[in-house]
Formats: sequence, C-alpha cells, structure tokens
Amino acid sequence: MRKSRFTETLIIGIIKKQKAGMPTAEVCQRNGLSPASFLKFKAKYGRMNVSDTHRLKSLENENVHLKRLLTDTMLSNIILKNLLGRN
Repeated sequence: MRKSRFTETLIIGIIKKQKAGMPTAEVCQRNGLSPASFLKFKAKYGRMNVSDTHRLKSLENENVHLKRLLTDTMLSNIILKNLLGRN
C-alpha cells in the first residue's frame, strides 16, 4: 500500500484550519491536496485529536502482531495434526 505524504498530525491540522473558518478550496490549495482527498481525510480523522491518532496507530500495530501470532499458532496446529495423523 502506498504511503501518504501527509502524516496524521498534518491532516488533523488541515482539518482544524477548515473548521476554524477557512474555505475548503483554499485549505486544499495551500496544502496541495485535492478536495476528494480532503473529504476522505475528514471522514476518517474529522473527530480525532493528535493523541487519538497515536493510539490508533499503536492499536493497529498490536492488531498486526496478534494476527501474526494467530496464524503461527494455526499453522503449528495444522502441522501437528498432520504429524499425528500419519503416525
């Protein structure tokens, strides 16, 4: 997946500028952002603070780690079942 050139902190700052009263078109133009991307970011990060994004990122990393543990355990279980079935 392609990495965005905008960090979560920057996105939240852009959204706050728009909420403060700056027109959306001007916010997009100043930051080199398309209006469609702005709306997508606003839908995802509109109600978040910077601390919320850090928490979200840590939860996503933990989720990836737990999924890897689960797949490793399932693979080990399949291997053991195959070994026991052949003996």
